[in-house]
Amino acid sequence: MPWDILLIFFVLGVIVPWRGRAKLQRLLAKPRVEPAERLSLYGSTIAFQWLATAVAAWRAWAHGFSIAQLGLAIPGLSLLMVTAVGAVLIVTLQWLNLRRMGRSASPLRRPLQDLAERILPQGTTELIPFFALSVTAGLCEEFLYRGFAMAVLSRIGLPVGVVILFSSVIFGLAHLYQGRAGFVSTMVLGILFGASRSAFGSLLPAMVWHMGVDLVAGLAGLRYLIHRQVVTDPLL
Repeated sequence: MPWDILLIFFVLGVIVPWRGRAKLQRLLAKPRVEPAERLSLYGSTIAFQWLATAVAAWRAWAHGFSIAQLGLAIPGLSLLMVTAVGAVLIVTLQWLNLRRMGRSASPLRRPLQDLAERILPQGTTELIPFFALSVTAGLCEEFLYRGFAMAVLSRIGLPVGVVILFSSVIFGLAHLYQGRAGFVSTMVLGILFGASRSAFGSLLPAMVWHMGVDLVAGLAGLRYLIHRQVVTDPLL
């Protein structure tokens, strides 16, 4: 594997997890995170992800990877339908899971609430930048972990299952700042996204589903984790 490709994998598998944990530890050490600090976090993350994506795309082009190999081929109508149906299902499950956690008395709720209070949007002025962050994550992270990483691992001859699992592990590591539960749940999502990329030959479903998961985390997290509402209406 060329040195520049190895360097990108090092950044994804080591630098990104370290950077995420270091940032979160600083935020958790504070009794309260100001809106300006969250906006700065969103902005710096957006900039870093687009920079990383641009570098990975540049090196992929330099090494002769095609649009199709990177999962960027134009999708057909049937794939658009699969994407839409999958998005509705995944968004619904994410919302219900966060509602369940918000009502739970489990010890796992406290760390999740601490995380939510520090990084999730808490006002209208923060929602638009968070929306931009969610779209960026859906586009950039899916290209990096399911487009670029899976294309490279496939080229060196690894079996499809190993390719999906390896890319999902480094995707989970990137979210290790969420704790062990966050690592595992993100890795499981990565396996789902990787399987869709492998099955359909396109990143579109994973990109849209990823955006949906993140957007719901911001909206439902605000409702059920930060405001800590006791919701009695079963339809909410």
